[in-house]
Amino acid sequence: MEKNIPRIGVGVFVFKNGKFLMGKRRGAHGTGSWSVPGGHLEFGETIEETALRELLEETGVVGKNPKVRAFTNDIFVDECKHYVTLWVTCDWDSGVPQIIEPDKFTDLDWCDFNSLPTPLFHPWVQLFKSDNLKVIKQDLEKSK
Repeated sequence: MEKNIPRIGVGVFVFKNGKFLMGKRRGAHGTGSWSVPGGHLEFGETIEETALRELLEETGVVGKNPKVRAFTNDIFVDECKHYVTLWVTCDWDSGVPQIIEPDKFTDLDWCDFNSLPTPLFHPWVQLFKSDNLKVIKQDLEKSK
């Protein structure tokens, strides 16, 4: 992959009982920071399909009712990477969170916006600046 070509990432908030699943990252970039599950949009997939696939592949959790809620433009200067991150919300359907891909996550935890672990993955900086964050928070409130 050429470093100067932006990629499309998908981050997925899976809601259960007023919380969402987060993982401590390991891998290509953002190692040691926390974020929601996610990955790359693959050719021919919808954004919603990507979100549900990545959630299942990384955590064993099945989501339902995915909705695209926000996007951020994320430039990782030190890694010379550029992503457009599409943020999706969904409801928990089944499954107990587990680390299925240990090369992606070292820890998993249910969180809310009042109990965020640190440090957060870089795209969260942009997400916190986004007007669309309120839509994600509204979806979270509905999950209670």
